[in-house]
Amino acid sequence: MMDLLGNPAVWASLFTLTVMEIVLGIDNIIFISVIVSRLEEKAAKRARQIGLALALIFRIALLSILTVLIGLTEPVFSLFGEAFSWRDLILLAGGLFLIVKGTHEIHQGIEGGHMEQSGAAAVGFGAVIAQIIVIDMVFSVDSIVTAIGMAQHIEVMVAAVVIAMIAMYIASGPISAFVQRHPTTKMLALAFLLLIGVALVADGLGFHIPRGYIYFAMAFSAGVELINILASARRKAG
Repeated sequence: MMDLLGNPAVWASLFTLTVMEIVLGIDNIIFISVIVSRLEEKAAKRARQIGLALALIFRIALLSILTVLIGLTEPVFSLFGEAFSWRDLILLAGGLFLIVKGTHEIHQGIEGGHMEQSGAAAVGFGAVIAQIIVIDMVFSVDSIVTAIGMAQHIEVMVAAVVIAMIAMYIASGPISAFVQRHPTTKMLALAFLLLIGVALVADGLGFHIPRGYIYFAMAFSAGVELINILASARRKAG
């Protein structure tokens, strides 16, 4: 253990992996922020805490079975000349779930009125937690498979995951509150979910879309929306 602490390469890999885990966690935060927005404030906070705690548990549990995770990238079957692994199938299922969920939420947002009220009444705390668990599992597999490729020591991987989850927990509250205060940002977040879902499906089908492009598009869109919010607030103040 002391050898690891005194090794500069280990600290460099910890920093790099932590940053990567935080970046990959953006998807998780956006989903949780959107899905808990239908709950009351206290219930939403509890759902965020449970959701992120489960994400941490899933990641550490997966790290404890590295041999199984390495096997997830091995081809299971081929279809139309394309080999599919368990990881591919998990990403496909998760991506389709995000696309369906995002489309459903956008439809309810556009319908408004009684649809919004009935949707809010229908979504219970247990249903929200169940959906968070499903997507936590998808993002955990993607996150940990990435970690295995970037670090050699399980201690470094666990430390990076814990630090990243703490950062995600700190950021999740303000992001959720911001989405609640500015309803237009919820539609933007739902569009992000669709984008992430398409990227996961593409990954599962063997077409890797560099995450840098996706996050740049998300950051640019969020920047434009922030300018609109500031301009709207200035008009109201004037």
